[in-house]
Amino acid sequence: MKLAKRVSQVAPSITLIISAKAKAMKAEGLDVVDFTAGEPDFDTPDHIKEAAKKALDQGKTKYGPTAGEPKLKEAIVKKFKRDSQLDYSPENIIVTNGGKHSLFNLMLALIEDGDEVIIPSPYWLSYPEMVIMVGGKPVIVPTSAVNDYKITPEELKAAITPATKLFVLNSPSNPTGSVYSKQELQALVEVILEHNLYVVSDEIYEKILYEGTEHISIATLGEEIFKRSIISNGFAKSYAMTGWRVGYIAAPLELIKAMTTMQSHSTSNVCTFAQYGAITALEGSQDCLNPMLKAFGERRIAMLEGLQAIPSITAPRPGGAFYVFLDVKSTGLNSLSFCQALLERQRVAAIPGGSFGADNCVRLSYTTDLASVIKGMKRLEEFVNTL
Repeated sequence: MKLAKRVSQVAPSITLIISAKAKAMKAEGLDVVDFTAGEPDFDTPDHIKEAAKKALDQGKTKYGPTAGEPKLKEAIVKKFKRDSQLDYSPENIIVTNGGKHSLFNLMLALIEDGDEVIIPSPYWLSYPEMVIMVGGKPVIVPTSAVNDYKITPEELKAAITPATKLFVLNSPSNPTGSVYSKQELQALVEVILEHNLYVVSDEIYEKILYEGTEHISIATLGEEIFKRSIISNGFAKSYAMTGWRVGYIAAPLELIKAMTTMQSHSTSNVCTFAQYGAITALEGSQDCLNPMLKAFGERRIAMLEGLQAIPSITAPRPGGAFYVFLDVKSTGLNSLSFCQALLERQRVAAIPGGSFGADNCVRLSYTTDLASVIKGMKRLEEFVNTL
C-alpha cells in the first residue's frame, strides 16, 4: 500500500519506547515508579460526572451544533469574562474534541503550504507535527534554562521572516512548567504587533499554579493583541477530564467560521452529554480544584527537594503545570539513553526531552502519589551516582 506522503513527514513518538517498556515491566509485577503521565491521577469531580449522567437521562444523546452546545459556549464566554476580563461572544467560540483537536483545527484553517509557524523549544511534542501535517513549516527557536525556557523578544524577532504567520505560546508550559509574567508577555506583544503575526496561546494548564504565580493571558494586553490572539483551552488538566475530550478555542469570528466548516466535515459535534459535564465544570463551585492543587503542590516540593541531592542535574523551579524539566547533559547521555538506563536499572520511567526538542533534558511528571515521588527521586539519585 502506498501511503500519503504526509505520513512519512510526521515523526513517531520516541516516548512510546519508554511507555511500552514500563508497561511490560509492570505487567511482570515489577515495582515501576512512573513519572511519564501527562494527566492528573485524580478522578473527575463527582458533580461533573453527575451532570453528564443527568444529561444522558434527559436524552442528550443526539447530534448537536457543530461548534458546540449553546449553553457551553455561553459558559465559556462567562468564564473568559470572570477569569480574564475578556469580552467574547458565543460566536467567537468553537467547542472541539479536546484541546489537541482545537489546535489541529486551527492549523488546518489558518496555515497554508509554506507558511511558517514559530515554536519555542522545549515545546509540547504535537505542535510541530500539526504544522507539518497541514503543509506549514515549523520554525523551532531554542530557549535557555537561564531564561526559564521562555522565549525572549529578541529571539522571537530574529526568527521572523516574510513567511511567518503564527507564533505558538504555551503558558504554563508543557514540558517545563514555565509561566510568563505580564512584563514578559508585553515585550512579546510589541514584536507580534510590529510584524502583524497571529499568536495562539495554549492555556490548558492555566489553573495549575504554585506559590502565588499568576496566569496572564496574552489576549488581555490591549485591544490590538486581542484581535490577533487565538486562545486554546480545555477541561482535561484542571478538572481531571482527560478522557472526556472537550476543548475549545476563542478567536476572531472569521477563523471560528472556518474551523466550524472544517469540523463539520471531520468530527461534527463533540460528544453531547460530555458537554453538559463541561458546563457544570465551569458553572459549579471551583473548590473541587483545591485538593488536586494541594496534592500537586506537595509532590512538586518533594521532587524539587529530591533534586537538591543531585547537584549534577539542574531544573528551573516550575511555576505551573505538573512537570519538572531536568537538564541531564552532565551525565554524558542523551535523553533517550538516559531514560532507557534509568528504567532498566532503577525502574523509574521518565520522558526523553528529545520529544520536546531538547535532547539534553528529561521530563518528570508528578501526577503520581507523594510516596512514589519520594521513592522515585531516591532511585534517580542512586542512578545518577552510578554514572
